[in-house]
Amino acid sequence: MPTLRLLGGLCLLAILGAACATPGTDTLGKIRESGRISLGYRDSSRPFSYLGDRGQPVGYSIDLCTRVVDEVKTATGRRDLKIDWVRVTPEDRMGAVTGGRIDLECGSTTASLSRQEQVDFSYPTFVDGASLLVAADANVRTAADLAGKPIAVVPGTTTQGVLTAWLAKQGVTAQVLPVREHAEGLAAVADGRAVAYASDRTILIGLGLAYQGSRRLQVLDDFLSYEPYGLMMRRRDLDFRLTVNRALAEVYRSGEIVRIYDRWFGNWGPPSRLLGAMYLLNSVPE
Repeated sequence: MPTLRLLGGLCLLAILGAACATPGTDTLGKIRESGRISLGYRDSSRPFSYLGDRGQPVGYSIDLCTRVVDEVKTATGRRDLKIDWVRVTPEDRMGAVTGGRIDLECGSTTASLSRQEQVDFSYPTFVDGASLLVAADANVRTAADLAGKPIAVVPGTTTQGVLTAWLAKQGVTAQVLPVREHAEGLAAVADGRAVAYASDRTILIGLGLAYQGSRRLQVLDDFLSYEPYGLMMRRRDLDFRLTVNRALAEVYRSGEIVRIYDRWFGNWGPPSRLLGAMYLLNSVPE
């Protein structure tokens, strides 16, 4: 009899626990009812998310989010779904998600564990991290090629610490050329004062795409650090996250990601080995 009472008490606790659990967000239901989806964009996070010549959000992440919207239309049965574009910044993007201003952030946000305490992320959409911008004719292919040569970096940044640790791990001693900001680092490489400029790979690619000089530049495959990007959304919304991931998996599986990548990064050659592996690993079957 005591055993039965104990089992009954445990069952009651389980029922109460389920009833008191924090309910999940129903983003798809909200979208189905309103016929609108709110997407966050950045105005200058080139080439991921920025305002194009016509004043509309464009970029690599924007293309992926547009593909997600197609999947949301199917999931909600709303073929007439309208997009509300909402500008977000690095400072307010998480609040825009948790506060309900946007349903999905289409930018260049790292899916860190600390952020996942407040929000959820899609499958990885890009692999970023600190890297090196070099002149193509400088014959820099490996860390050993940097020995004894000047590398430009902005002092006080996380990249400076990452660069120092990476060079030490590779057993390479190089000169550090301090620069005040990204444009100065780019100029140092272009005019030959530095053999490389160390910064976030995304920034380096953006600098290279905007570069108008005659010297051909390239970003090395080597990553000094690892930062996986993802599309940010509210926590505990399994159905919406599944819909987002279903769209991304299809983009990766079908090879559509190659066209999207080429559109925004084609000038830099094929995806890095790490990025190619990420696409493959997230080509999840239906």
